[in-house]
Amino acid sequence: MQLIDEPLPGVKVLKPFIFEDARGNFVKPFHEDQLLQHEISMTVREEFYSTSAKNVLRGMHFQIPPHAHQKLVYCISGEVIDVLLDLRRKSPTYGKAVSINISYNNKHVLYIPKGIAHGFLSLRDNTCLIYKTDAVHSNLHDKGIAWNSFGFEWPSIEPIISVRDLSHTSFLDFSSPF
Repeated sequence: MQLIDEPLPGVKVLKPFIFEDARGNFVKPFHEDQLLQHEISMTVREEFYSTSAKNVLRGMHFQIPPHAHQKLVYCISGEVIDVLLDLRRKSPTYGKAVSINISYNNKHVLYIPKGIAHGFLSLRDNTCLIYKTDAVHSNLHDKGIAWNSFGFEWPSIEPIISVRDLSHTSFLDFSSPF
C-alpha cells in the first residue's frame, strides 16, 4: 500500500496493491502488515456496505465513546465525494472539513480514525462503498452532524437525504466527546 495523502491528522488516503491484466483486476484493500507500515492498527470487528443512487448524500456519521470506531472505506462501484469533519477538540484541524474523491476507478482506500465524522455524496448510480470498522455498531452511540451545518460546500443542489440524516445536530450545537 502506498500513502497518497493525509488530508487531516491521522486520516490517510492509500493506494492498495492492484494487479490488472486482460481478465480484469485484483485489488487488495486490506493487508494488516501493510497498514501497520502506515501506523494503522485495527482489528476488524464489523464489515458492511452501502449502495446509493446518484445524488444520495449520507452523513455525517460517527460513534461516540466507548464505541467510537476507526474505519477503512473504499468504493467497489461508482464514485463518491467523501467528506470528513474533524471532531477532535485537541486537533489543530478541529472543525475543519475535507473531501476526497474515491471511486471504483481510482481504487483508493480511506482510513478514518476515531473522532472524525464521515459522509459522502454519490456521483453515480449504483455506487457501492465497503466499510470495515474496529467496533460493532451501537445504536445508542451512533451519532451524526447535520450535513449542511459545518461550512462545507456540497456540489449537489438537491441531494437525496434520509429522514435520520436530516435530523442530526448542527456542528455548532454539538459538544464533542473526542
